[in-house]
Amino acid sequence: MHHQLQEKISTRSLRVAVIGLGYVGLPLAITFAEAGFQVTGIDVDQQKVDQANRGESYIPDIASKTLQTLIDTKLLHFTT
Repeated sequence: MHHQLQEKISTRSLRVAVIGLGYVGLPLAITFAEAGFQVTGIDVDQQKVDQANRGESYIPDIASKTLQTLIDTKLLHFTT
C-alpha cells in the first residue's frame, strides 16, 4: 500500500480533497492544485462554493486569476 501511495504522489495521479474553504483550506487546495494534483474543495457554504467555482476569490491574498487558471485546467473544483 505504501508503494502505491508513493507512486500516485510521484505521478500526480492522487486525488486530493480539502474540507473547509476558509483562510487555511482554500490556500491549501490551491497549493496542491499548483503542484499538479486534482483537488476537490468542499465547504458547507454554498455561496463560497459557487463563488470559487466562478473563479472569484473571497480571500484577499488569493488572486481570482489563480483560481480561474486552476479551474480552467481541471485541477481544481469545488462542491458542498
